[in-house]
Amino acid sequence: MAHPRPVIVLQPKSVLLALLLSFLFGPLGMLYSTVIGALVMLVLTAVVSFLTLGIGYLLLLPVCMVWAAVAAAGSNTAVIRQAAR
Repeated sequence: MAHPRPVIVLQPKSVLLALLLSFLFGPLGMLYSTVIGALVMLVLTAVVSFLTLGIGYLLLLPVCMVWAAVAAAGSNTAVIRQAAR
């Protein structure tokens, strides 16, 4: 007797929400779209902010936002590709 294939439902991630969370919470907001990217930016932001007395945070915030948006869009592409199978 054949077992039915399990169905895994994945929700697309909102690029707008990823931008908003990364704007409000910086690297912690990136956890919505990319965990590894968030951890990388958290360490990088901590080091740069310490060395530049906080000015580096303002320079890295747009980087966090772009990375979060690209990761959310990439996740959506993967979800659509998976659904097409």
